[in-house]
Amino acid sequence: MRALIVANGPVPKPPHPGIRIQDEDLVICVDGGARNALALGLQPQIAIGDMDSMEGELRMHLEGEGCHFIEHSPRKDETDSELAIRYALAQGATELVLLAALGGRIDHTLANVMLLALPELSEVRARLIDGNQELMLVRGETAIEGTPGDIVSLVPLCADAGDIHTEGLEYALHGDSLEFGAARGVSNVLVAPRAKVEVGQGLLLLVHHHQLPSKDDESGSQGGC
Repeated sequence: MRALIVANGPVPKPPHPGIRIQDEDLVICVDGGARNALALGLQPQIAIGDMDSMEGELRMHLEGEGCHFIEHSPRKDETDSELAIRYALAQGATELVLLAALGGRIDHTLANVMLLALPELSEVRARLIDGNQELMLVRGETAIEGTPGDIVSLVPLCADAGDIHTEGLEYALHGDSLEFGAARGVSNVLVAPRAKVEVGQGLLLLVHHHQLPSKDDESGSQGGC
């Protein structure tokens, strides 16, 4: 089961082309992130958090649509985003997509990125998506699907990452290491529709910048419909 978690940051624009809403998706809103969910055409099923950014009118609307509220005290150790992730896992989610979790306050952005390193997510496909940016954590091996010319950055998280092998990237790595704090892995380029990244030691934050369709492509696709 896939859970879409919508945070209270800036609304991702444009929506990622790879996100297609499915009937079985669990839509979880992080407090006032319900506004973002509605703006993206999503129907919130769960609203979770301390509700400090949930206006009364918005809450009434959500309650009328059958949204269930899970309230927590403002005096807590977890952020609302972490609570949403843990709730989704408790419901059996095997895939997580976090939207509107980047931008705005830098501490919130960094904390949301670091949530990818939760041990509980080691067997879960978890991604942060913001417009054409897609972030995921590489533990072991992962595949990348996109368009040749897409920008892909590999950033060591928490410590050095070693024994890194890549396929389908312009600047290949064959058992190389990337040093924590250094920028060597930034701005690689996808040269095939499918690539692979494997890391033997450590964790790699993978940031995939998808190319946006040109206006000609957009007008052409609309004409075909």
